[in-house]
Amino acid sequence: MALLSQPHQLSVAPPKLGGVDHLEWWVGNARTFAGFLCAAFGFAPVAYAGPETGRRDRVSYLVQQGSVRFLVSGGLSPDSAIAEHVRRHGDGIRDIAFLVEDVDAAYDAALARGATGLRPPMDDVDDHGTIRHAAIATYGDTVHTLLDRARYAGPFAPGFTETDLHAPVGAPVGITRADHVVGNVEKGALERWVGFYEHVFGFSRLQHFDDDQISTEYSALMSTVVWNGETVVMPINEPADGRRKSQIEEYLDFYRSPGVQHIALATADIVATVRALRDRGVRFMDVPADYYAEAKDRMAGIDDLPWADLEELHILVDRDPNGHLLQIFTETVTDRPTVFFEIIQREGATGFGEGNFKALFEAIERAQARRGNL
Repeated sequence: MALLSQPHQLSVAPPKLGGVDHLEWWVGNARTFAGFLCAAFGFAPVAYAGPETGRRDRVSYLVQQGSVRFLVSGGLSPDSAIAEHVRRHGDGIRDIAFLVEDVDAAYDAALARGATGLRPPMDDVDDHGTIRHAAIATYGDTVHTLLDRARYAGPFAPGFTETDLHAPVGAPVGITRADHVVGNVEKGALERWVGFYEHVFGFSRLQHFDDDQISTEYSALMSTVVWNGETVVMPINEPADGRRKSQIEEYLDFYRSPGVQHIALATADIVATVRALRDRGVRFMDVPADYYAEAKDRMAGIDDLPWADLEELHILVDRDPNGHLLQIFTETVTDRPTVFFEIIQREGATGFGEGNFKALFEAIERAQARRGNL
């Protein structure tokens, strides 16, 4: 696990990030998982790399919906880094890749401000141009690639070709972008990792939730949301003391380290999106029927909410001084109870559904109890 290297020079300007370029999954069967994302979540296959394109150690499929790009990679030998990652963690997110204008300057600044380097700047080149990239360590075995694709015109990156896979037929899902990416860290490490993003990238704290805000009868957690002031939003969670095992502890037990817990995917019409996802076989967390009586009181004054649809589909609602939001959470999409998706529609709200925390975590605890892990 990489923490801040010392000393760090905060007089050096932090790297300027242009947003998340892609998230890379390391999985046991890349073709199957990429097909799952296409069939169940409506992603479209875009590009492929593997032995046929000159990559001998792995296969990778790029799938995309809106501006969300998932790179799904699997190892081709039992001694590959991907196979070892999957053996330890199961399927999960290995890389949250950021766009930068100058890879060398961004990498040097990150190291000067305390990051641990994993891959110095280098070029990948083919007939479509050049991608320059580098990588630094973050929580657990997760990494941040810093990349510049301004000089590249191919389907994704050198070594990739357009794929001949076809997206399954189904109603469009309507995912537009990644709203935020959530990480889980071990108890006592939250402040260190918040500091990492403040020091290395110049992020600021958007919100913080104590264990008295995020708790049930049995478990609790703490969370701090850091962001770059623009498009990169990264909540970080740690477990807190409770009567039983929290969802964060369950994640850490099965993932065997800190890592990415969930990815929030934004839509402009959550009712249509959730209907399409349910029709495609996606399973969501359930909420009790009495949630909606309380929610209607909490949302009084907002007259255009489709309550019948929300209750039928188990969509949660919340408000803050800037507006309201609607959200729902899938069951875990990996064999181990680790990674899941959130679907979110924001109507001005900048929060994260604080009014829904209790209902959500009780739903998660019911799923934990069915697995025997509460």
